[in-house]
Amino acid sequence: MGVTGAGKTTVGRLLARALGVPFLDADDYHSPAAIEKMRAGVPLDDTDRAPWLARLNRTLRAHPDGAVLAASALTTGARAALGAGVPGLRYVLLTGDPAVIGHRIGARRGHFAGPALLPSQLALLEPPADAVVVDVDAPPETVARRALRGLGLTPPASGNA
Repeated sequence: MGVTGAGKTTVGRLLARALGVPFLDADDYHSPAAIEKMRAGVPLDDTDRAPWLARLNRTLRAHPDGAVLAASALTTGARAALGAGVPGLRYVLLTGDPAVIGHRIGARRGHFAGPALLPSQLALLEPPADAVVVDVDAPPETVARRALRGLGLTPPASGNA
């Protein structure tokens, strides 16, 4: 979890591979209207998020053996909707210097969430007390290893995660 540009998709894929579970990207579950809204630099509101969170919750419940989901999950309410009926759900909060994250957003191509959304997401963020918090100040492989250690899991010896 984390704000746009924090590396959720990149790190999430590495975690899923290390854990041998499916990777799910919450961006794939947004409605076309929500994507256009974000593309225009307009933050989503709770009305926009509710059906998206319901789709994500159904998807998580359809993976009883586990999955890694890359999702913003910025608020307590969003996480409650996301995790309803999903036992053992854990959160890894990817965080970092807003200037670094903003630079990453500016450098990426083809993503609908641009730098205009970062300030609103930072303002909205309610870090969960029980999250594993990992700074994104390192290469993705290192961030993934830190996340695995924080979750109490042993990173693979090959260094691929």
